[in-house]
Amino acid sequence: MKETLEIINQMQRDGIVGAYAIGGAVGATFHLEPVATLDIDVFVSFTSTQNGALISLSPLYDYLGKLGCEARGEYIVIAGWPVQFLPPSDALAEEALAAAISTDVDGVPTRVMSAEHLVALALQLGRAKDHARIVQFCETDVLRYEILEDILRRHKLDDKWDRFKKRFMMENDV
Repeated sequence: MKETLEIINQMQRDGIVGAYAIGGAVGATFHLEPVATLDIDVFVSFTSTQNGALISLSPLYDYLGKLGCEARGEYIVIAGWPVQFLPPSDALAEEALAAAISTDVDGVPTRVMSAEHLVALALQLGRAKDHARIVQFCETDVLRYEILEDILRRHKLDDKWDRFKKRFMMENDV
């Protein structure tokens, strides 16, 4: 993963992408026990076209193509890792990107979403694997519940959180 992150950092320095943060399962491994995953979800800010309506991925594909990276479906394989570049799709994802935490992977600086934002995004998606990840977060001491609940309230996910707790958590767990 080190080489993949080095290339992503270089892309940022070269202005191909703006701020970025690792999310999804790989993002969760910065806070939880590692789990098997096949790809890296990288949330990035992109430069918009003239009127700001469309995001062009051409500079990203051109840049990475020159480095020998290969596009495969929605992924670009960088140093052996399939990477999915995702623009923030709503206010929650934008906030998660802006509030990402700086960390280090084998001497390479990187940014990863906070545990609270990863839980909020997983709750918003609501797939079975997202629910399982939320349970993992709840079973550790990494969540700051006052921050999580503030995020959920501001993004109108507090009712969904209450339903999740009733369905998946014991009364005393959360």
